[in-house]
Amino acid sequence: MRFRAAMILLGGLASAGTAQTVVHSPQADKVAVTVYRDPNGSGAMDLGWLEGFAMVSETRRVSIPAGESDIRFEGVASGLIPQSATIEGLGDSVIEKNRDARLLSPGNLLGGLLGQRVHLRRTSRATGKIVEQEAVVRAAPNGVVIQTDAGIEAMDCSGLSEALLPAKVPADLSAKPTLSVRVRAAKPTQATVKLTYITTNFDWRAHYVATLAPDGKSLRLFAWLTMANGDETGFRDAEALAVAGRLNREDRERLEPAIEPIRLQCWPQGRTHEIPLDLDVPPPPPPPPPSAPMMEMASPVSVVSEDIVVTGSKVQAQREDLGDLKLYRIPIPVTVASQSQKQVAMIEQPAVRFEQFYRGRTWIDNRTDEPEALPLIIRFQNRAKDGLGLPLPSGQFTLYGQYDGRPFLLGEGRMTDRAVNEQVDVELADAPGVRFAQKAIGREDNDDEVEIRLTSDLDRPAHVEIRVSMSDDQKLRGSPLVKRDGEWWWIVDLPANGERAIRLRYRDTD
Repeated sequence: MRFRAAMILLGGLASAGTAQTVVHSPQADKVAVTVYRDPNGSGAMDLGWLEGFAMVSETRRVSIPAGESDIRFEGVASGLIPQSATIEGLGDSVIEKNRDARLLSPGNLLGGLLGQRVHLRRTSRATGKIVEQEAVVRAAPNGVVIQTDAGIEAMDCSGLSEALLPAKVPADLSAKPTLSVRVRAAKPTQATVKLTYITTNFDWRAHYVATLAPDGKSLRLFAWLTMANGDETGFRDAEALAVAGRLNREDRERLEPAIEPIRLQCWPQGRTHEIPLDLDVPPPPPPPPPSAPMMEMASPVSVVSEDIVVTGSKVQAQREDLGDLKLYRIPIPVTVASQSQKQVAMIEQPAVRFEQFYRGRTWIDNRTDEPEALPLIIRFQNRAKDGLGLPLPSGQFTLYGQYDGRPFLLGEGRMTDRAVNEQVDVELADAPGVRFAQKAIGREDNDDEVEIRLTSDLDRPAHVEIRVSMSDDQKLRGSPLVKRDGEWWWIVDLPANGERAIRLRYRDTD
């Protein structure tokens, strides 16, 4: 498992010989998770590589004793960014903030026990019985070396069962992602603490599902808000929000969590008389790879896998303005589980007027050996009189039609962010019904001539728009093209099962 998140402990341990009171806060009483999407993200989200982020606000009730103490907030997000953490409710009692990234793992556990006495339980090679004795850890985790009454030896080289049993876990290791601060209080007090921080490993997407009406003149537009949590920590009964828009945010340094596996290395492999002396004899095959827990330490935080939860359209995200951004608030508490995705309805418009056409792009000196299919474009105006008029976050777009009472897929594309009253064009996959070809006709008086031909095998007329691009040193010579938005376009209506062609002359002026 790759750990690219920032795991921190704000608040150090007491110096050697100093008794330090530790106050544990195992979980938040109330939590809100606001997810910001990756502005460059598209397509399906990979839980192992989410490039969005979230702002987490936790409310906790803690009992603070008089004097100095460490307050340990357990169960924070493992992707927590240290510089972003703020704590309200402790006043000026905070006296020290440090950070550490040591999580409880086999390697970290043994590394923290160096030079300390542990209990060793092993199987005797001679008798096959369980033997228990004291040992001192001398080296770990890249090969575990222990010292017993019999001397120094590498552990786990006998091939029999062996286990080290420490009397306690080192105080600087934590089994959960933990954030802690050291405080000094004049008297015992009860405090309501609000902990706010930014964390990586989150993202969200919009996914639009459009279904054509039977008359083919409108479509039902539905959008899902899909929220993804790739972190090792989940948040139960959270207030969940998603923010749309581009946020100016700089990359921050991430603290990699120090999670060490144990790498056991033994020599010699087998007994001396079993090692071949003949150099022509190939060496024995390497031992099989160690099991997954030995090769790579699993996260110390429980990973709960949860399927996508499809929430009925009656529970729909509520849109709010957040300056230039848009905020979508899920109106009920939800569980933003670890390593999971969750969906909730975001937009539902029953009848959006639209038009469909085919669009192509070409250069005037382009040539095609075979006819090429043109993509289908769905266009609608984002305005109330056309059945819409809502801010539309970017996302995937899926178009369905109906045949014999059942839906079937017509194509998929992607929408970019669109404000109210803007035009929306969604390019779907290439449609084989309308095809485009371009060939050279000849050259006359330093002019080149090309022919662009469109063919259709559809049983209905089709509107087609072809953008014809040219370099700065190419000039049209009397063209029927139309100029629109600074570009030349051939705009034509193809009859059912028909074709159309156009010839263009141009000259290179360089």
